[in-house]
Amino acid sequence: MPTLTRWFLKAALLYLLFALVAGVLLVSSVSKFITGFFPAYFHMLTFGWLTQLIFGVAFWMFPKYSIAKPRGHEWLGWATFILLNTGLLLRIIFEPLNAIAPSLMNSWALIASAILQWLSGFSFVLNTWVRIKER
Repeated sequence: MPTLTRWFLKAALLYLLFALVAGVLLVSSVSKFITGFFPAYFHMLTFGWLTQLIFGVAFWMFPKYSIAKPRGHEWLGWATFILLNTGLLLRIIFEPLNAIAPSLMNSWALIASAILQWLSGFSFVLNTWVRIKER
């Protein structure tokens, strides 16, 4: 199993654990901060857990690009991992803060988060597209 795949899968499992804890806290609805955490919780499940799991397994299992570069451009795979996780961490931090006290800084951080997540999806498609070919 490639190193990048292991990083994707371990990060996915961590996000799953964080999302499970956040889900329990959301059900208890202890404070406004926790209630404002729902979008971050949703992102942890969909992008943190599911998307990273898919990206990691796809990087590992999709057909080889070439003998020299079996998984395409590995630097692009790492860029995908870094962009996705940076965007997720920004989302997890600033989504609840924006729910409590909306500010221009929080809004810009959420915009940056969305851009980073979009770029991660784009880089994943770019690196994976060339691996999908006829035999």
